[in-house]
Amino acid sequence: MDFELTSVHFLYLGFIVAILMFMLLRLDTTFISLAGVFFISLLATHSVSASVIGVFNSLIYAARELLPTIFIICFIVSMSELLTKTGINETMITPIAKWIKGPVLAYWITGALMFIISSFFWPSPAVALVGAVLLPAALKAGLSPMATAAAMNLFGHGFALSGDFIIQAAPKLTGDAAGVPVTEVMAASIPLVLIMGFATTLTAFFMLKKERSASYTRIESGGLQKDEPEWLLGPAARTWLAFIVPVIFISDIVLMFMMGLQGDEATALVGGTAVFVLMLIHFIVYKHRCLEKITDYFIHGFQFGFKVFAPVIPIAAFFYLGDAGFEKVITADIPGFSNRIVHDLGLSFAHSVPLSPEISAIALTFAGAVTGLDGSGFSGISLAGSAASMFAAAIDGNPAVLTALGQISAIWVGGGTLVPWAIIPVAAICQVDPFELARKNFIPVAVGLTVTTIAAIFLL
Repeated sequence: MDFELTSVHFLYLGFIVAILMFMLLRLDTTFISLAGVFFISLLATHSVSASVIGVFNSLIYAARELLPTIFIICFIVSMSELLTKTGINETMITPIAKWIKGPVLAYWITGALMFIISSFFWPSPAVALVGAVLLPAALKAGLSPMATAAAMNLFGHGFALSGDFIIQAAPKLTGDAAGVPVTEVMAASIPLVLIMGFATTLTAFFMLKKERSASYTRIESGGLQKDEPEWLLGPAARTWLAFIVPVIFISDIVLMFMMGLQGDEATALVGGTAVFVLMLIHFIVYKHRCLEKITDYFIHGFQFGFKVFAPVIPIAAFFYLGDAGFEKVITADIPGFSNRIVHDLGLSFAHSVPLSPEISAIALTFAGAVTGLDGSGFSGISLAGSAASMFAAAIDGNPAVLTALGQISAIWVGGGTLVPWAIIPVAAICQVDPFELARKNFIPVAVGLTVTTIAAIFLL
């Protein structure tokens, strides 16, 4: 290893454990997260003033990293507010609702659509597309907001992203780090991705179904207004716009294919489209009063977006210190310190465990999960690939299987099913608490990782 673990590493690890305990006990994490930033800064710089500055800088850094996600949520909420008030949402979901009869079909259809779109364009734009069109229909069919969020989250940020079979960014990163061809990583990951995906989504489905039978009641279309005179548009205009709005968003998908847009670019296209739709319908509804009304919708969207993200930014500020955020926030010269705390902890763990097929598989799952704690599933998968290559050579196992296992673990944890700020888009669209959604996802994901790790041991 070209680094050594320092007191900063161990303090960071201690605060991770404390934050996770706060989450499990359903305690507010803002104080413990900011305390973690302060004391890590103090240990690294030995300066109280620099530590106070570090707390502020960490919040600015986290807000800057999250800003694109905050903005697209604000724009989607602004657009949805106008679609609801005009009755376009109600008209738009009527044909879809005929196919989605009951919460069971709503769960699987929502999940399947999220999986398909996420496979081609990654989950961020998929959240906006599915949320804008399918969410009201799922709610009207009786699926709770939390169950809808779980379906979108697990199928998109977990199932689709962990395999990444179409865009292939994830298998390329892990394959390059492990020295294994991308085709071999993908071939090895197919059974593991399927096992993980179905084990997790099925577990979540039965848990949510059990909860619903005990406490959930039928939710009618997310609070859409039912009195036609209160809608801002007449039947003819509603019908035309209910057709035009989905066509516009479907055009986004076509453009993504034609222009090769993925990730942030695809998300930006969807966000810009939401603003365009908002402006178009706004001019049609308010006509000569259009200039004095549109700001109200933007205010509504931004109030919602920043209210949702306010409790997330402090905890994100702490976890960003584990990777690239450290050198951006804290100026310190520590001998042997790499400025990549999570990477160092994961690599140290990989070097220190005794090696056997069983231990190697468990270690790769754990290392992938640890590197995913910064909220970016892709930041730790290179480490997973490197560790997989080392373990495979030591046990004379299949490096592609271990590489795929580490990739799956890192992305399911960090890509957006267990880390609260990574699941904010889904939580915001469905208007549920991101911390509660992360808790709901914990058992299904833990079951999936356990089953997948066992499967990987036999495949080695």
